[in-house]
Amino acid sequence: MLRIFSGALAAFAAIVASPATADTLVDNVDGLTIGENGQLQRFTGLVFDDDGRITQVLERGDERPTDIDFALDGDGKVMLPGMIDAHVHVMQIGFGALTLDLSDTTSLEGALGKIRQFAEDNPGRPWILGRGWNQEKWGLGRFPTAAELDSVVSDRPVWLSRVDGHAGWANSAAMRLAKIDNETPDPDGGRVIRSPDGEATGVFIDAAESYINAVVPAPRPKDRDAALAMAQRILLENGITAVADMGTSIEDWQTFRRAGDLGQLKIRIMSYATSPEAMELIGGPGPTPWLYDDKLRLNGIKLYLDGALGSRGATLKEPYNDEPTTRGLPLLRPAQLRNLMSRAALESFQTAIHAIGDAANSDVLLAIEELSDTYTGDRRWRIEHAQIVDPVELAAFGRHGVIASMQPLHQTSDRTMAEARLGPDRLDGAYAWRSVLNAGGTLAFGSDAPVEPADVFAGIAAAISRTDENGEPFGGWRAQETVNREQAIRAFTADAAFAGFADGRFGRLVPGERADFLLVDRDPLLASPSDIRETRIHEVWIGGERVLAN
Repeated sequence: MLRIFSGALAAFAAIVASPATADTLVDNVDGLTIGENGQLQRFTGLVFDDDGRITQVLERGDERPTDIDFALDGDGKVMLPGMIDAHVHVMQIGFGALTLDLSDTTSLEGALGKIRQFAEDNPGRPWILGRGWNQEKWGLGRFPTAAELDSVVSDRPVWLSRVDGHAGWANSAAMRLAKIDNETPDPDGGRVIRSPDGEATGVFIDAAESYINAVVPAPRPKDRDAALAMAQRILLENGITAVADMGTSIEDWQTFRRAGDLGQLKIRIMSYATSPEAMELIGGPGPTPWLYDDKLRLNGIKLYLDGALGSRGATLKEPYNDEPTTRGLPLLRPAQLRNLMSRAALESFQTAIHAIGDAANSDVLLAIEELSDTYTGDRRWRIEHAQIVDPVELAAFGRHGVIASMQPLHQTSDRTMAEARLGPDRLDGAYAWRSVLNAGGTLAFGSDAPVEPADVFAGIAAAISRTDENGEPFGGWRAQETVNREQAIRAFTADAAFAGFADGRFGRLVPGERADFLLVDRDPLLASPSDIRETRIHEVWIGGERVLAN
């Protein structure tokens, strides 16, 4: 399908340095480690063995070991635990970088121009595939149409995913291949956008995307390998050493395994399958063991309970403020949700549930309440996004230690759109990070890349300020929901590891854990939000191996 050049693999290989071979001391650093109580503590030296495990964390004045093989001078740089992105789509990051990216477009006209240029630059591609469009960012006030796509590419099918992945935009050639006509029904959990006379106009929401996806040629194994290499490069360049992959298919898992078998899997991946069938095919009777020196594990399953606010697929208790005829698109009925959660819990798989609207979050919190008496023990129920929660239900996050896997950059990107979708009187439980912590829940922060950039330091800045890259709005949007710096860093490190059953393996920079760390040019405990966004990463180490040096 995709004529992806092999240069992505070569480019990634070029950033990988030689592995550690014996006990190593990295000294003269301004280090931050996360103690048992969750507090950040200072240190100045780190020792790890030839397995890449930390043996000592040294403070100023501690005697340095003499029986080491290598001593490296950190030149006073700040050492941080490797950052953990608790919600990404690994393969989509890679494919997004190797196909058409519309995420930087600010108008329909600009997007159409970029699509036309991409098609002209790639005459041999049988399909034009891409992602990242956002009609809200364009100020369009409606969805784009197939006719508009036809005006720039009509000789072959075009299929472009919305920025949140919950809608797709097709041209007429793609719709003909999928046999879309005026009689094509809206599937359960999906919607075909139509003109007033009932004609499909080219946008397919949530479950309706399957109509076009069914006729898109699947990527070849070498395309997948190139996409994984590119994704790893992007993540490492952003200081991300571990991720939770939210939606791992069988083909994705095999791609990860090929990389692991060849020694090319550098990042750590906590994996969540796309379906019960994929979960059982990969894991069998339960979660897999950790593979490749703690690089890969299938933890459980990712379920979708609703769609996204941008496409009005998130399910709300009351109608959308800006489209009163809909409350969103439920993707699972309450009984289906509980059956799937039970099916996973019976075999000790972890469940991560996408819920954005307040109706979806209400349902999953109630389901956790109902199932927790039956499925006891350390379940670590996860809600992915938890963007809009009825304030009276926030306390439910604490009753069973529910993990709120949230993305700070969503708040800065969605702020004005959320105000339009909900109206001013329904925002008290919106992106409520501090309220979740105060209720006793756990925050695990991520980016949802490629929906947002895989930029952890921008995420930390947003989490502590509730402002965007321009410092807007002044004082922060609903600033009562900021978190402090320690909480933000923990949510991108130790707590993100905990959310993926990786605690004790990596995430804190303490003895016994893997030596996953960054050397950066500034201290996030001292820098302003705008300065944190500008953090420069000098080196990235994973398991005692330097995998990136700038």
